[in-house]
Amino acid sequence: MSTTSGTHPVDTVLPIPQLFLFGLQHVLVMAAVPITSVFLVTKALGLPAALTVNLISATFLMCGVGSLLQSLGPWKFGARLPFVMVPGGAPIVMFLTIAQQKDLQTASGAVILTALFYFLVLPIFSRLLKYFPKIVIGTLLLLVSINLVKIYGGIIAGKPGTPGFADPTNIGLALATIAFTVLFARLFKGTLGQLSVMLGLVAGSALAALFGMMSFSGVAIGPIWSTPTLLPFGMPHFDLIAATPLLIFSVISMVEATGQTVAVAEIVGRKIDLCDVVPRTIRTDALVSLIGGFFGTSMIITSGENIGIVQATNVRSRYVTATAGLILLIISLFAPLGRLANAIPTAVVAGTAMVVFAIIGTIGINMLRKVDLHQRGNTFVLAGALTMGLLPIMVPGLYSKFPETLQLVLGNGLAIGSITAILLNIVFHHFPLGPTSPTVPDATEASNHG
Repeated sequence: MSTTSGTHPVDTVLPIPQLFLFGLQHVLVMAAVPITSVFLVTKALGLPAALTVNLISATFLMCGVGSLLQSLGPWKFGARLPFVMVPGGAPIVMFLTIAQQKDLQTASGAVILTALFYFLVLPIFSRLLKYFPKIVIGTLLLLVSINLVKIYGGIIAGKPGTPGFADPTNIGLALATIAFTVLFARLFKGTLGQLSVMLGLVAGSALAALFGMMSFSGVAIGPIWSTPTLLPFGMPHFDLIAATPLLIFSVISMVEATGQTVAVAEIVGRKIDLCDVVPRTIRTDALVSLIGGFFGTSMIITSGENIGIVQATNVRSRYVTATAGLILLIISLFAPLGRLANAIPTAVVAGTAMVVFAIIGTIGINMLRKVDLHQRGNTFVLAGALTMGLLPIMVPGLYSKFPETLQLVLGNGLAIGSITAILLNIVFHHFPLGPTSPTVPDATEASNHG
């Protein structure tokens, strides 16, 4: 990708056609997340169709505003890196749980309280960033990748015990989408090669339409314009006890945002001041979630999806994700576009997402390659973090008989894996207990001692 002399690729403004195509690629990969997040809540609570459309519009609006802020970085908001924002998966479940246990007003109040809590805790969190070296961030990205691949693999397969579980048609469509994406990445060069993720999704959708698995009949049905409604559930109720799961998650989210910021900065080759850029990322998560709370959305946070796209395409311009933000704003107001995105079969979206998520894992592996794993402390930091992080991912329900408060942390592989990596890094590298052997014997030495 050519750049103007003296201009960093991140700050390069590409020609408008490229901005649109690359921005659209980001949107297509992440568009299913806002829609499915709203459907999860509205279907579970039996909300009317009109409110569902309104909440989809509000969610796209917040994603667009957040992506613009993260990409352009006005004042003290936004990392000025190629970022997009989506509803967080764990917060959606927590939002729904609060709504079911209390009501929607309390759920919205919990989102607003959590966003304010971000601002309160951020100055303290910023002082702890020295405890997030590459081994911590690399481990986090690897766990994020494994967790997301597992989740979307489950979406493709369906729920065990149901008639549609492991439907070969859905699995075949997802695998075909993955194959198309990899094939396009191999065959095409230049702009087309950089669009391989989007082309794979389009090819998968075309295949689905060919076999009658994708219908456009609902795209034209319904209103043309959809304007989000302020306080769609009425005045929020503020209940600190009910908001506790989201408040705890906010700290975990800050750790994830740190990892994503470091990963994107490394991919695009921009040196950053962690104590400046990471708080800008988190501050934007807080602001957009705060505004979203008044429009009935759950937490809107910086997305891991686009990290894989940036790595796969090597398109580093933040103006591409700013363009994606503009497209999201248009979708939020023009209802048929949202319905068109929703018409794409789940298997196609999940297949595309799995490629992108797997690439996030390769970024984590590449980061861990730069860590001296012959050093005993680093070996045990990584081993301990992967053990604690992979257990709840690989064995769902492992901690189901533990107290609910502990389940919230122990049962979240990303949370407990990150916490373990941070604590073990502190134990081994910041509070040495005494002289220890600095290295782990290599295979040859081990065999000689055996």
